[in-house]
Amino acid sequence: MRVIAGTAGGIRLLTPEGTGIRPTSDRARESIFNSLHSRSAIQESEVLDLFAGTGALGIEALSRGAKKATFVDNSPESLELVKENLKKSGLENKAQVIKGSALKWLQKSSESWDLVLLDPPYDFENWSELLNILTEKKPKTLVIESNRKIDPGPNWHVDSIRQYGSSVVVIINPNK
Repeated sequence: MRVIAGTAGGIRLLTPEGTGIRPTSDRARESIFNSLHSRSAIQESEVLDLFAGTGALGIEALSRGAKKATFVDNSPESLELVKENLKKSGLENKAQVIKGSALKWLQKSSESWDLVLLDPPYDFENWSELLNILTEKKPKTLVIESNRKIDPGPNWHVDSIRQYGSSVVVIINPNK
């Protein structure tokens, strides 16, 4: 797994051993970020990489010009990977790494983001609650990666849906 493009393009990222973390494939990441670039959703944006895993999604955003990224995960192993990958890519000065349960942390946070990257474990079932909380945070764009199509509900407009192997990526924006 590597950073696809930008200032850290080509740098190989550390990946987990075993199957506890499921990193987004290079092909899917490249397509997601090309799509986000064409929507002007990355440059100078503040990014939230919730369920960060290896940090590959947030690191790709930083590499391509995001101003700042917040990485949240509840796994100490994941957070170590995120920190090592940020250091390896030279982007640690633009990042905040937080240990916490995604929903609980998000409910308490007073921050706001332009771009939110969501790649929870495939067995995650609290989509409705998560998307309702995010509605209040008013991000401009959300990227959802799951093993199935997620219905974002009435507060969100589905901009695109793409399938990459077993992963389904949905890009949504708040309804105006």
